[in-house]
Amino acid sequence: MKDDTARNSVNRAQFDNSEQARDDLRERMPAVRQIEHTIEYLDLVGSCHSYVASLGRLVPQLRGQEFTEDERETVRRSVAKVRAAADWLEAAIEAGEFTLDEQLAHLLKGE
Repeated sequence: MKDDTARNSVNRAQFDNSEQARDDLRERMPAVRQIEHTIEYLDLVGSCHSYVASLGRLVPQLRGQEFTEDERETVRRSVAKVRAAADWLEAAIEAGEFTLDEQLAHLLKGE
């Protein structure tokens, strides 16, 4: 489609239709939601494990390297994002509130 508005409208309609079909399936077959939960849980735990494993492999390789102040500041900003995301995850699990607030969204985007 050449018309961006029409293409976006069709894409939105397809997404909405798929979302409705998934919701209908979840209502008819509650086991589907449990399977989705398990997949999402494993993905979350796997993401945490992957991050820790990556740092465990990378940080020792940094021995003897010197970083510029700009590089150190970039790492500090990145670590602040990781810390904020980890705090958000921990709070979400504890409170059962999984929405991304505006301030955190800006931080994670680097704004």
